[in-house]
Amino acid sequence: DFDDGAKPWKEIESRIPSYPRASDLIRFDVGNASPHRFHVDAGSLSIGEDGVVRYTLVVLTAGGARNVTFEGIHCREREQKYYAVGHPDGSWARARNPKWRRVEPADINAHHYVLYSIFLCTGGGPVRSVGEIQTLLRSGPPITPAGG
Repeated sequence: DFDDGAKPWKEIESRIPSYPRASDLIRFDVGNASPHRFHVDAGSLSIGEDGVVRYTLVVLTAGGARNVTFEGIHCREREQKYYAVGHPDGSWARARNPKWRRVEPADINAHHYVLYSIFLCTGGGPVRSVGEIQTLLRSGPPITPAGG
């Protein structure tokens, strides 16, 4: 009977942030798996009461394209979702069919796994604060000693 008070997880409604400015972008490394450059907009980072870390991702492709998306990662469930897509004129369009997708290490979108496993989530939940996420992004992934 004590579980009667437990409520199922409910996603909070997210507000689309301001379009990212170049000065607010923090580049992060995903290794040699991709020729693209990946950035998170520092001003868009938030940790929701629902355990979802939301952020704007800017991908500069090797071919010169710039892809901007507003997304979230649900740390406990290890899932990622697109909320909106940015246009070159600085406007946003809501994602047509936003669905949670599992974040996998072998996924073609390795940047989501890197964000999940290194920068945004820890111990099944979000990193403690937005400031800590920004520090982790700026300093890069921790160096693991050989053999450890």
